[in-house]
Amino acid sequence: MNLIVNADKNWGIGKNNSLLIRIPEDMKFFRRMTKGNVIVLGRRTLESFPGGTALPDRTNIVLSKKKDLKAGGATVVNDIDALFEILKEYDDDEIFVVGGESVYRELLPYCRKAYVTRPDYAYDADAHFPNLDELENWVKIEESEEQTYFDIVYTFDVYENNDVKDYR
Repeated sequence: MNLIVNADKNWGIGKNNSLLIRIPEDMKFFRRMTKGNVIVLGRRTLESFPGGTALPDRTNIVLSKKKDLKAGGATVVNDIDALFEILKEYDDDEIFVVGGESVYRELLPYCRKAYVTRPDYAYDADAHFPNLDELENWVKIEESEEQTYFDIVYTFDVYENNDVKDYR
């Protein structure tokens, strides 16, 4: 399984259940990577999507403790064991964890690759992603050339986990 995230200079990922910044090339990258694949997300991330519903052209799986959650177009699971049971049906390369903070933290040990858009700016954030540069089992294996969006400089980085936990 993989993950995809936009994390600022301080690994901030959101504020008030919204992205910190919407960079068109990052949104295109997200669509390209996840379209036709499985995305795993939490309830609040689902609520942040347009109309609060599942993203089209993807298998949406919501991990939420809320037992009676209605998630139009998405499958809801209430614990990690139920999630792993469903994910066994898919190839690891087809699975992308897309947030939010608690889902990222819970599934990080099971992810092989992290696709990280890194704006070189520190936003006011209330949700953060673990700092992969400080985790000994995560190694940056790719960094794009610097890109710009207005006055924001950012890169597309790829990290690899050298100690992936098996969930199968």
